[in-house]
Order: sequence, then structure tokens, then C-alpha cells
Amino acid sequence: MKYQVRKLNFWIVLLVDLLLLVAAHLLAYVIRFEGDVPMGQRANIPVFLAFLLPIKLGGFFFFGLYRGMWRYTSLADLLSLLRACVVAGFVSLGVILLVNRFEGFSRAVFVLDILLTFLFVAGFRVSLRVYYQNISGWVFFREKSADSRQRRKRLLVVGAGDAAEKVAREINDNKALPYMVAGFLDDNAAKVGQRIHGIPVLGSIAELQGFVSKTRAQEILIAIPSAGREQMQRIVDLCREGDVPFKTLPSLGELISDQVSVKAIRDVSYRDLLGRPPVRLALQEIGGILAGRTILITGAGGSVGSELCRQIVRFQPGSLILMDISEQNLYQIEMELRHEYGYSGYTAVLGKVQDKALLEALFQQYRPTVVFHAAAYKHVPMVECNPWEGVYNNIFASKRLMEVAVRYGVERFILISTDKAVRPTNVMGATKRMAEMLMQGFCEKVKDSGAGTRFMAVRFGNVLGSSGSVIPLFRRQIELGGPVTVTHPEMTRYFMSIEEASQLILQAATMGEGGEIFVLEMGTPVRIGQMARDLIQLCGKEPDTEIEIRYIGLRPGEKMYEELITEGEGIVHTGHEKIMVLRGEKGFSLADLQESLANLKQFSATHDAEGIKAELGKVIPEYTAQACESVLPRG
Repeated sequence: MKYQVRKLNFWIVLLVDLLLLVAAHLLAYVIRFEGDVPMGQRANIPVFLAFLLPIKLGGFFFFGLYRGMWRYTSLADLLSLLRACVVAGFVSLGVILLVNRFEGFSRAVFVLDILLTFLFVAGFRVSLRVYYQNISGWVFFREKSADSRQRRKRLLVVGAGDAAEKVAREINDNKALPYMVAGFLDDNAAKVGQRIHGIPVLGSIAELQGFVSKTRAQEILIAIPSAGREQMQRIVDLCREGDVPFKTLPSLGELISDQVSVKAIRDVSYRDLLGRPPVRLALQEIGGILAGRTILITGAGGSVGSELCRQIVRFQPGSLILMDISEQNLYQIEMELRHEYGYSGYTAVLGKVQDKALLEALFQQYRPTVVFHAAAYKHVPMVECNPWEGVYNNIFASKRLMEVAVRYGVERFILISTDKAVRPTNVMGATKRMAEMLMQGFCEKVKDSGAGTRFMAVRFGNVLGSSGSVIPLFRRQIELGGPVTVTHPEMTRYFMSIEEASQLILQAATMGEGGEIFVLEMGTPVRIGQMARDLIQLCGKEPDTEIEIRYIGLRPGEKMYEELITEGEGIVHTGHEKIMVLRGEKGFSLADLQESLANLKQFSATHDAEGIKAELGKVIPEYTAQACESVLPRG
């Protein structure tokens, strides 16, 4: 406020407000007495204004009407003005009532004064916004503005809801943006013919191509963040029929801050066609386990780990311990948190979870209360050819982390697992299943000892765009002109976005009491061949003609279909529609696993791939090993 007082504009607006307050009061008398104000009432005017003006201005200051930028006057500002007028009016009425019980004063004048004050001051504020948005500088820069309008792209917006309104408002407010909205399309017949910020809702989405020609649109914006898979596919198919480029706003899951912005416009991606509904989060419960806490995230620079970091900072943790073996990945998430999220309460730890001494020193120094263990080797063919590394990283590193977590009294330990742990046909899946068994073993141990650590695992399928995902590979192959290589025409996989997976992991973390394996609802499995076709079309090419799709057969360790539960695992629905929990027929004790762990350590030390697979088969009966030559075959 002190800064505002030093500005000339503040004093100009204050002076105009004073004149408007006086005018409103005088007009109230004129209206009440139909233009013929009695002499007795005229004598009341200066007396009343002497204390009415300070009361009203005091109300304006109290409700912050002089702290805003008048060129951005909004509905919230007008509501504050209404409150100020009503409160000031009632205070004035109270004063008159106490002083002389309205003897000689007209009550109708005070009611009219409140209404006219609001109308006059609100009109002034709105006129300031209109001036700055539509008139300011027009006289002096008319030619420049005309050139600017010619350079701006004509945008046809698909959707006429809240997101479309916010985009249109931002485009109207910011003349520097390279867009102008030519019209809206919406399937809601009640909206057709209406206007949003003066721009018409032209017709239904089915008429898109006709309105592209009529409006001379140069670009199409799909502004329906809540669109499902079928709706988005239909809109994209309509957009493809013409030569006009089309883009979209992010899905609701990506709009973390609930702010729709022109800056968020991007090309349509496969996640839009996936069409998964937004995640419902119990924010208060998540905040209860994260706010003010010290949280360790292993694999913090990876796909899921880095998204967990982005999601967790929303809940104002006390500090984040970011641990990763990749220097580049760790640096990227560190810089992102600092410069994009404005969060500096992190510690970046470059190192391996396998390093027992490092873990010990780390926990002793920082005392984390919540651990998200996302570090793992996840690339199926790579681990299949280097199985000892999968054992070291996915099994023994997890075991060491769990041991340290128990020793230092971690409250919650969340293991990030995978659907490939279900009836595994590869070493990666088998080692992740072994990590789940270790988690349950440590859960039994802490129950017996009375320790407080709650262990749980979260199991889900593929995430779009993660390291090792087929989508970056397909996009690169399309850029190079093909062919796009697909393993098998019938292969299917479950997919969800990284944002959705991370949000559900946080939600599941609030539910665990100890030993649960949570399973995320993955929807309908997707054919990889169809995914390849959709991506080719999204890139503006035609599959089979412009870009070849070539089937190359299953890779080492892969299976045709992924599953989320194993036979014999009981599935129980939780209070969240997208999270289920598995409770196996029996738990696992650490004693049951000791012999297998010792054998796996020996086989890994000698790079004995066959011995590793055989031992995994003993401890995980549902594991079916596949013949695959490792990088160090036994002589």
C-alpha cells in the first residue's frame, strides 16, 4: 500500500472515487425526491457527507480496493467493492440511528446511495480495464496494431467451457499473443449462438471442417481437458481431415495448479488419445503424511521419481532428499525444482542405493520419515542380458534400503513395483517380485519387533514417455521416415500417464497400514500395433503407405500380455476408485528368503545367468524363465 500511495495514478483514482461518492449521494436525493429536494433535506447533505466519505473510503481501503492493478479489474474485485459498499452503508445507517434515530433523514436515500455508489465506482473500474485493453495506445500505434492483427493466427476453438473461456480471455487481454479467436464449437446445442467475450459459439464439433473454411481459421485448438478417449479420438479424426494444424490443452491431470493458459497449448499427444479421467485426490490426507516431513526419493531423476518430486513439492515438505545414480538426471530435476517450482529445500545425492555405507550416513544425517523407492532397472531385454545387475539393483539394493529404513524409524516406505512382477517371464519382473516379497518380509519383522515402519508396494503398468517406453522410440523412427518396429501385432500393454501414476502413488501411500501391495486401475490394455498407427497419424503421416510398420518378434524376456494380479492373490477395493489392494494367501518372512538371497548373491558374483534364473524360479514358482544368451555366457 505504501508503494501505491507514492504513485500519481493512485491519487487520481482516489480523487475520482471521491467525486463519484459525492455524485452518488447527490443523485440519491434527486431520485428519492423526484428532482425537487426540500430545503430541509438539502441542509442534511453536507452534514452527512462529512462522515459518510471517510467511512466509505475507509471501507475501500479495508477491502483492498486500492491494492489491485485497475487494468486487471476482475469479478473478485467487483465483489470486494460490493462488500465495501454494503458494509460502509450499514455503518453509516448505524451511526445515524444512534445519533438521532433518522429524524429528518430519508431512509430511502441511504439505500439508493449504496446502490449508486457501487454502480458508479464499478463502472469507473470497468472503464479503466476497457481503456487499457482496447483503447490505450490505439491512437498512437494504429498502424502497428493493424500489422499485429494481420500477423496473429485465426484460432478456431473446439469446446466452449471454462477452459475455452480462460484461453479466450487471455488472448483478448494479451495483445502480444500470436492468436485471435475466430469462434468456438461445442456439441451442447444450448451454447450454439451464444457468445464468450463477444466471440460466437458457431455450431457443433461435427461441422468443424465447414467452420474452418468459413472463419478462415489457421489453427485449431482443442480446449476440452476432460475429454475421454473416444471423444478425443473423434475430434482428432475431424481435425485430420483438413490441412489446418491442431493443438490441445493439457489434460486435467497435467493442470496441477488448475490454471489454464495459452502457454500450456501443445501438440496433441498419445496421452490425449488415451483419454483417462482425472484423478481424485484426498489432498488433506496426502498433505498429512508429506507436509513438513523429510522425504527420500530414490531414482529421483527417473521418469516416475522426478514426477513424484514435482507432485510432492505441492504439499510443502520440510525437505526432499533426491538420490540417483545418473548425474545428468539428478541435475535436471534439481534445476527444475529450483527454477520452475521455486523450491530449494532439497539435497541432491549422487550415488547408488547399493552403497550400504552411503545409505547409513545419509539416514544418520537427514533422518527421512517417508521413503519412495523408485530406483530400479526396468528395461526388460537389458536386464535379461545382464541379470546379475538386476539382482544387485532390484533385490539387494532394495533390501539394504529397507534395513536402514527400519533402523532409523522411517514412518512409511513405499516400493514402486510393476505389473511385470505378475507371473514374470523375465528377470526384471522376477527381481521386482522378489523385492515385493522382501517388503512383506520386513513388514512381518517390524510387526514382531513393534517397530513403526509401514511398508507397502504400488504395482502398475507402463507409463507414457518413461525411459524405455516405446513412444519415444516410435517418434524417433517416424522422424527418420520409418520403419516403425512393433514386436507382435497382438501384443498389448497397460498404459497411464506419469502424472496419474505419481498422483495415485501418493494417494496409496496414505492408505497403507503395512504389507499391502496396491494395484492401480490401468483401464483397458492397448494394442502396441494400434498405438504405432495412432502416433504415425498424429505426426501427420499415413501408416503402411508413408511410414512402414514392421513386426520384428518378441524381444528377450517379453510376453504377449501383461497382468496385474497373480492367481491366488485376493483383490480388495479401497475407498478410491482407481486403487485396489492385494492380500496374498500368505506372507513372506525374511527367514524364508535367506537361503535364496545367499544363492543369488553367489550366482551374481560369478555372473552365472542360468544359476540366477534357476534360483529365482525356486523362490517364485510362477516365474517362467526364457532362454536368452547373457552378455557373459558360461563357457
